[in-house]
Amino acid sequence: MIAPTLVSPRARGQVWLRSADPEDKPRILTNSLSEPDDVQSLLAGMELARRIAAESPLAEVISKELKPGPGAVDRDDLLADLRRRLMLIYHPVGTARMSDTHELAVVDSSLRVHGLKGLRVADASIMPTIVGGNTNAPTIMIAERAAEFVRAGA
Repeated sequence: MIAPTLVSPRARGQVWLRSADPEDKPRILTNSLSEPDDVQSLLAGMELARRIAAESPLAEVISKELKPGPGAVDRDDLLADLRRRLMLIYHPVGTARMSDTHELAVVDSSLRVHGLKGLRVADASIMPTIVGGNTNAPTIMIAERAAEFVRAGA
């Protein structure tokens, strides 16, 4: 499988609480494909994937293109397929702004949640933008830093 992916999307989404009930799932709006540059990058990736698949020796072992399929012949067809089948890779970040002074910040520079005692956020939500790789290692580093803050009483 060849799957073009946006490593640094320009689109920015939002997350809201539905209610004060912790059992209610949050409302998440990804705004995927809302940025023209993101759309153009993915279309270019789809076209590149096709060119790669058409080259030897890979072409000799591919029996057929499954998706978008041979019926998708131009950019409009690829765009329609992209809008129909877009999948996220589940590495959202940046939903909890960090700042000691910004009025919309969720946490301060020691990861403490503004307005609540004893609660910190130690996950990828405090990253201002997505990293250029998997979010696992940087999230572990954030958690390690949070542990240091707790141990130090910061």
